[in-house]
Order: sequence, then C-alpha cells, then structure tokens
Amino acid sequence: MLNIALFGPPGAGKGTQSKLLLKKYNLTYISTGDILREEIANQTELGKEAKGIIEKGGLVPDDIIVQIIEKRVTMNLNTAGILFDGFPRTVVQAYILEGLLSKMNTSLTCMLSLEVPKDELINRMLERAKVGGRADDTMEVIKVRLEEYENKTKPVIEFYKEKNKYFPIDGVGSVETIFGNLVDTIESTMKQDFFNVVLLGKPGSGKGTQGELLARKHNLVYISTGKLLRKEIAGNTEIGQIAKPYMDRGEIVPDEIAIRLIEKKIHHHPSAAGFVFKGFPRTVVQAYILDGLLRRINSRVSCMLNLKLSTLDAIKRLNDRGKTDRKRPYDTSTDMILNRLDEYEKKTKPVIEYYKKQTIFFEVDGAGNEDAVNERLEEAMVKAVKQLRS
Repeated sequence: MLNIALFGPPGAGKGTQSKLLLKKYNLTYISTGDILREEIANQTELGKEAKGIIEKGGLVPDDIIVQIIEKRVTMNLNTAGILFDGFPRTVVQAYILEGLLSKMNTSLTCMLSLEVPKDELINRMLERAKVGGRADDTMEVIKVRLEEYENKTKPVIEFYKEKNKYFPIDGVGSVETIFGNLVDTIESTMKQDFFNVVLLGKPGSGKGTQGELLARKHNLVYISTGKLLRKEIAGNTEIGQIAKPYMDRGEIVPDEIAIRLIEKKIHHHPSAAGFVFKGFPRTVVQAYILDGLLRRINSRVSCMLNLKLSTLDAIKRLNDRGKTDRKRPYDTSTDMILNRLDEYEKKTKPVIEYYKKQTIFFEVDGAGNEDAVNERLEEAMVKAVKQLRS
C-alpha cells in the first residue's frame, strides 16, 4: 500500500494538494479536520465534544481521532493506500498511526511536509476566512493554532526523520509546481513500499485459486502467466499462436513471451501496492528475469510462498479438474500430467533453492480445503511482512 502523511502548518495548502494526490494515486482520504467538521455539522455526540476544542484551536483527544480514522479506513478497502491530511499532529499520534497501519499489515510510506513561512501562512488563512467564513480562521485562533503546531506538532518531524521517512517540500509557488515536487518525492520512495509475492507449487496445488484470494485481500495485482497466455490464445494473437503448442503440451513457453506479457501487466498498474506472481518464475533463469523486471520499478520480490502437495494428491486434483468445465488441455491425459510434474521437479524445484538462499522462502501445506489452505497462507504472509519490516 502507498500510505502518505501530508504534513504542514495550518494554511500550508494540504487540502488543495490532497485532492490532486487522491486522483493520481487512488487513495483513501483521511482528513481529521474534515471528518470532525462533518460530525459537528451532523451534531453527533463526537461532534459536540470536538466543537469547542476545534474552535479554540486545540487538538482533539486521541481516542476520538482513533475512532474516526478506523471507521473511515474500514469503509474504504479497495484503494491503493491512504492519504492522511492533518494526522499525526503529535508524537503520540505518530505511534498510534504506526499501530493502526500495523494492524493492516502495512506501514507509512513517507511523511511529506509542506514548508511555508509564518507571514505567508497568516495571510493565507485570513484570506480564507473572508471567502469561506471558517470560525477557526480568526487572527486570535490562527496564532493559537500556529503556536500549537510549533510546540506539539514539529516533534513529529524528528520522529519520521529517524525513520528516514521525512521529506520537506517547498510549499510556496504555483499549485502545479508544488504538486510536481510532491509526486517526484513519492515516486522516489514508492520502491520501499511494494509487496511482491511469488506463489509456486506443483501443478494442481491450487496456486490460481489461492493467488487470486491473496491479491484481493491484500489489494495486490494478480499476475498469472498462464491466464495471460490463455487470453492471447483465445484472441488468436501473434503471441497466442506462438504459445499455443507449448501450452497444449503443458510446457514452459519461451521466456521472451512471458517477459512481454508481465511487463505489459505491470505497466498498466503504476500505482499498485504490489503483485502476486502465480506460476512465474518456473526456472532459475526466469527468477533472474523477474528480479530484473522488478528492479525497473525500483522493487523486488518480498516473499516466495510454496504450496507443498504430494505427487499423488496433485495427480488426483488434476484428474478431477479434467472432468470439469475448468479443465486444461493437459488435464485430460495422464501422460501430460506426468510430464508437467516431471518438468516441475527438474526446472522449478531449483527456483525454490534460489529463494531459500535469500531467506524470503515460506513453505505452506497445500493439502485440505480452500479455506484451510488460505488460512495457512495468510499466516505465512503475516510472517513475511514482519520479517520484511523488522
């Protein structure tokens, strides 16, 4: 996930830049100020409690902030990440944010701080008061808010500096120039936040089913070379015509074909939180190829999950699938099934050793029903995330 804290004193222009960032990166917007004003307008209990504090320029208690943030995050699970505007504003809130994101198996990508001189801030907010009539934009309240920012919020900068996640951005200039600087900084830090999964296992181990489940749950892009190739074959494309004989025999297609399809898929998802690669790489050469493809987007494989299944169970599953409308051409022949399993042993097993050496290998029992296997994969994912961020 791409999680950004947009930081800066009152009047720095966080709201304007937030709208542009939301559109570009498909993020969930969390503005504690806006949400609290909604609560006040609706005269909820939370709104009544917060009203007096906000109008005096004070900070709303953290227990209220946590409640509104959790509520908004759980209402928006299908975006590529979260943009926090006006949170965290204290070191305590920074620790709270760490905990909230940890519960989601993610973390903050970067804290971007819009830097604007004090005189400019005061002029902006007084002008805003004339146009919008906000009660917290009087000179008295403005001074309190800026003082509050200096005393309580600035230490948050030191918190994120220590984590190498703090990036100051010049907040003076045209909207377009400031936005361009924000985007440049985000793009340079996104390499730290991809989570890429390689899902391998014998033919019949359930990689397709489980790969799609993992992708949906963790907001990742699912890339199945087999699925992409079948689409090319169905469309009778140039790639499909080349790939068809290999696919009919259950053999690995030439690497240059897989590269073209994977590159295209990655290119179509520039704001992805990461990818689940199903059935690729199937050889050590392809493992090196995947490393190269991910380096082009400043990323790497985060974990490799191997679904362990006995040969007997694999044969039984493939035979059973061959009797359904989900059958593949190579499911209907015992010779082809054995050929695929033999190819797996010879070419794909060395890939496992390749990832074991990188200490990102996790083996998962692939026997049992879909839910049981998925639960075990989720446990492995949690371990992988903790290992990656430890």
